[in-house]
Amino acid sequence: MISSRFTRLFLPLATLALGLGASVASQASSEDSTQAGAAEKAMVIVTSDSLQTQGMAMVLSRTMQQQGAELNILLCDQAGDLAISDYQSESALAPQDMKPEGLLQMIMNDGADVAVCALYLPNSDYQESDLREGVSVAQPPAMAEMMRDPDTRVFHF
Repeated sequence: MISSRFTRLFLPLATLALGLGASVASQASSEDSTQAGAAEKAMVIVTSDSLQTQGMAMVLSRTMQQQGAELNILLCDQAGDLAISDYQSESALAPQDMKPEGLLQMIMNDGADVAVCALYLPNSDYQESDLREGVSVAQPPAMAEMMRDPDTRVFHF
């Protein structure tokens, strides 16, 4: 009787422990292969004119970049203004007293590719010469290819 009770209690616990062990080992193996392999690719598309949304998009983009993601940022509509060299947001955001365009510049300084949508300049009062140094004008075929790449995660703000 004791051995049958022991078996009924022990076997499920042993099975659970083995399953958890395999799961942890699998997760560690996956993390090792991610760290050893190519950098994760991320494309961040920002269209919002909201200061807080633009700020959060830049904070998350910067964080992904710091975590090793190969980052591409596409600025469209009102968010395209962030790419203009003399653009200044109305106010800075708490708690770090940062502006989205300042964060964008930091992201660019650390190697991210930043572009404005192909429709941005023709539909604004700006010219290509008004863009921050390092900002390009997106080419739809290249952007579409990047968005379709199964290794690229696309985020939209």
